[in-house]
Amino acid sequence: MPDIHEATERTIAPVPRITIQAFCETSETAAMIEGIVSDRRMQKAHVKVQMGGGAAAVEAYRHAPTPNVILIEFVGPKSRPLECLDQLAEVCDEGTKVLVVGHVNDVLLYRQFMQRGVSEYLIAPVEPVVLITAVSDLFAAPGAKPVGRTIAVYGARGGVGASTIAHNLAWTVAREHGTATVIADLDIAFGTASLNFNQDPPQGIAEAVFAPERLDANLLDRLLSKCADNLSLLSAPATLDRTIDLTEPAFDALTDLLRAAVPCIVLDVPHRWSAWTRRVLVSADEILIVASPDLTSLRNTKNLLALLQASRPNDAQARVILNGVGMPKRPEISANDFKKALDAGLQASIPFDPALFGTAANNGQMIAEVQAGAKAAEIFSEIASLVTGRSEVKRARANILEPLLARLGRKKAS
Repeated sequence: MPDIHEATERTIAPVPRITIQAFCETSETAAMIEGIVSDRRMQKAHVKVQMGGGAAAVEAYRHAPTPNVILIEFVGPKSRPLECLDQLAEVCDEGTKVLVVGHVNDVLLYRQFMQRGVSEYLIAPVEPVVLITAVSDLFAAPGAKPVGRTIAVYGARGGVGASTIAHNLAWTVAREHGTATVIADLDIAFGTASLNFNQDPPQGIAEAVFAPERLDANLLDRLLSKCADNLSLLSAPATLDRTIDLTEPAFDALTDLLRAAVPCIVLDVPHRWSAWTRRVLVSADEILIVASPDLTSLRNTKNLLALLQASRPNDAQARVILNGVGMPKRPEISANDFKKALDAGLQASIPFDPALFGTAANNGQMIAEVQAGAKAAEIFSEIASLVTGRSEVKRARANILEPLLARLGRKKAS
């Protein structure tokens, strides 16, 4: 039986395009199932909820084909769960999976369910994310790699440095955690990832988006260019030879392929509001909103947080990062006031440092490559640990002669 803590700590694969029919005995369970229909991981599934429990399920399929998943709620012995399951087995089509929600925590009953081919038994009340995880796991291939985690980085307004933060975050995850990572630049017309990584790949994300019928694992592999150890780039062409009018699901196929191939995907989402940008944000496993300490950013961040919280009721709130804090002679909203006005926490405040960030941008380098001990580099390291769920960072192996060399250095200095 899935554990709620385990379900919320790992990345849950989106449920495939399937049909789920639920037969409930309590209004609470029915409402919970109806509620998960809007969850981002259930976008492709078709869900129908009705009352009547096991008896209604048996009656429904006497003369009708069964769906991909049948979910049945049994309140107790009066529901005759074993008898209903035996009758259901006689009419179930091959390949149909049965998931049971029960109100009795009994090991013997659980074993009897498993013997009758029940795929999973959940104890009521069931948390929405636990049910989503259980359905998702039904369709995971045995021995399949864990699904990759998508991290969307989005600016509360233009020019706040969201792309710079996205690129440095991806580089830090790859370098410090040794995790295979892809940075996907979704700004097809004006993307800067190739500049920031000093790359000039001949192909990139446009080939994946404008010809989705050709997109497969082999093409994706050709489109990726290596930036550093464990880090690959899916660049934007940054050309204006055609306008960029994308459909809402424009990046769905690409994201699905990346999830299946790479543990960590950082999505550099351009600051524009359209059906596809909203879909990318809502569908991401983790969202970082980058803001500057001004009134426009504050208003837009509040609006984004409200929308995302309503659209993602079973997910953690988006993380907010203040960037460019402390610019001389510029009136700013303090971090504390910004936090109070949001009624939400700030993940980090990155100090204004034009010399450091300008040097990195002009050289096609990351912040830690220019100045490893910079405050911004430390912040990127902390954020990388948070969004990957890892508190420990891989450090370079210490030189065993370091203590001796340090003492010799002090002696010479004296």
